[in-house]
Amino acid sequence: MNLGLGLVPARPARHAARLTAATAMLAMAAATMSFAQAQQQPKQAPAKQAPKQQPKQQPPQPAQAPQQQPQQAQQTPQQLPVIYSPWTKFCGKDQNNPQAKQVCLTVKEARLETGQFLAGAALIEQDGEQKKLFRITLPLGMQLPQGTRVIVDQEQPLQARYVVCLPNGCMSDYEVDGAFVGKLKKGQQVTLQGINLPGQAASYPLPLGAEFAKANEGPPTDPKEFEASQKKLQEELQRRAEEARKKLQERQGAAPGAQPKQ
Repeated sequence: MNLGLGLVPARPARHAARLTAATAMLAMAAATMSFAQAQQQPKQAPAKQAPKQQPKQQPPQPAQAPQQQPQQAQQTPQQLPVIYSPWTKFCGKDQNNPQAKQVCLTVKEARLETGQFLAGAALIEQDGEQKKLFRITLPLGMQLPQGTRVIVDQEQPLQARYVVCLPNGCMSDYEVDGAFVGKLKKGQQVTLQGINLPGQAASYPLPLGAEFAKANEGPPTDPKEFEASQKKLQEELQRRAEEARKKLQERQGAAPGAQPKQ
């Protein structure tokens, strides 16, 4: 199974998300919550558990594959180093709506050492509202009709559809409540899942631990501090990329049949 993501322990980055991307996500989150509140539509049902929804989408026999593949994904991980950003909190308001309430998102991303985006998740909360959104982003190249799944530790998986695709990936929204947030605060890992183009299950685990609760319950991150740490991260990524390039050249030079240096 080709996940495109290694599950090996990786050195956490101080902040892996770009400041501009976080700002854009915050603006989108604020607009989403503001729009949903203005519509006052009938209350939507929470995200359904995958096992209950599968029979409606496919015949009973084929439906077993999407349920079993994510489990297989955890057994045969690829050994690709991954950099995780810490859970980081951002707050703001929809600038196009004077009556908008403050919206906060607690976000985490997974990237390769090259800076390539792999997956991300954001808990979106609006002041005074019980309804919350858990928005996940998976990389491009997924089978959109299959939707996504979210699993906290060994809890039953939740399933939702994709809502939009952007240049960095495709998003899926889960309407959640305080009980789900409590599971995130007490959990060790939240796994994001999707089906890639070859029909294989792709799993993207994001560590939780005490870090999520601390970020979610604490004050929002200062943009200037975030920008400074982001600059340091970019410098570190460039250094690692240069080291990897040199090591590759050394291995190629030492390969059997290589001509000795004159």
